[in-house]
Amino acid sequence: MNEPTLQHTKLDGVDDYRTALDTLCRLAHHDLHIFEKNFDGLGFNTEARFNTLRHFLLANSANRLYILAHDTHYLATQCARMTMLLKQFGHSVFIYQTPKNLQSITEPFSVADNEHYVRRFHFDDPRGILAQHDPEQARALKARFLEMWASSHPSVAATTLGL
Repeated sequence: MNEPTLQHTKLDGVDDYRTALDTLCRLAHHDLHIFEKNFDGLGFNTEARFNTLRHFLLANSANRLYILAHDTHYLATQCARMTMLLKQFGHSVFIYQTPKNLQSITEPFSVADNEHYVRRFHFDDPRGILAQHDPEQARALKARFLEMWASSHPSVAATTLGL
């Protein structure tokens, strides 16, 4: 059987980055870890991204979506589709906020299945890379995500009461 070929795609702008996130979401089959500053303007309230993530979560009850942000205000108040996913898949969707001591981290990244990732150089710089079939670097980024996650706290609840 042939090994999948490592593929790196250069990202040169916000549109490239949004498209790369769409690709990464479609590539996910088990887990998806996404770290961003605040998620505003990145397509997380679009119908297409909602449908992709919903399909991912429906495909297997063991699939998980982990979202980590420095600021979750946009997700909680302006991103109705993410709220719908959280309500429907509360056992599979987790949204955490980083503590103040981690808010100096400025490089957003996302990892799918320990195999694929998207990363940018800085929140304010849309240049970056989409990597497919790069498990070594994907595992390193996921480990970094999990370290940040361990210090973070749940932020967006499925209901306004937090239940």
